[in-house]
Amino acid sequence: MRVGLLETHAARLPGYWAAFLKELGSEPVLPALDDTQALALGRESLPNEPLGVQLVLGRILSMGRVDAVLIAQWPAVSGDAWSEALPDLLARRISGLPTLIGVPDSPEGLEGAATELGLRISQNAGRVRLALEKVRPLAQDPRAAQPPLTRASRATVAVIGPRALLSEPLVAAPLRAALDDLGLYGVFSHELPVADVLKRAERLEQPRATAGDRELFGAVSLLGGKGAVKGFLFVSGARDGSTATATARLAERQHKPTLLLSVDGQTDFPELAAFRDLVTSGGAARPAPSGPDSAEGERA
Repeated sequence: MRVGLLETHAARLPGYWAAFLKELGSEPVLPALDDTQALALGRESLPNEPLGVQLVLGRILSMGRVDAVLIAQWPAVSGDAWSEALPDLLARRISGLPTLIGVPDSPEGLEGAATELGLRISQNAGRVRLALEKVRPLAQDPRAAQPPLTRASRATVAVIGPRALLSEPLVAAPLRAALDDLGLYGVFSHELPVADVLKRAERLEQPRATAGDRELFGAVSLLGGKGAVKGFLFVSGARDGSTATATARLAERQHKPTLLLSVDGQTDFPELAAFRDLVTSGGAARPAPSGPDSAEGERA
């Protein structure tokens, strides 16, 4: 089988699925287009869907003839149907796609999913067991250090958004450059150690919160009590109403200046100038309501 592979740039288990496929004797097929070309291709077919979905579709289409494509599952926020069932929804919307298989991007349920996939690809239980043993060291969250919270001559702002979105160079690179041009230093939530983010998310007293909700809350909680952080920039992908709603709820609870930003592959962010002025002047956002899921004032 020719198997395509799509992993986010901020994959929790980087390299696991590529290594597993190689051990099974199936060299993974990667997207053949760069990000800008893939986005343009995806937009041709799904012009009204979120940025992340368009990128995924463009990358799948750029793989050419493959039998199946593995798609690392995104942590979904509440109400985000695309993240909850991306392979199924894409297959329904676009005819002629290869078989799309969602695979875990976390240690939970990983080996069971790998076993099922391995038998599907190789139909050789012995080879699957051997492959699982060889890739087991890659099945844990890699150790990661927290990024620096300050940079000389820069005011620090926390940039909060889904890992799958902020890790995209198409999003992160122009946003970093725009912040730097304005004298701001962005600490991006997707660069925080996932284990630390999830530990902070245990404070979220909402039993129905999804994995995506918990990651966003955990990132805000981890950075909210840091004195170096002077403001919050909440980022969602264009046409992604669920993430925009989730980030807006978090923004309402902050005492520090906040800005909600929708990204669509652009390189110009005119709304950042007013946000910079508010951050550097020490301006305060609207008062945050008290409550068990308020992240402000917590200390790491």
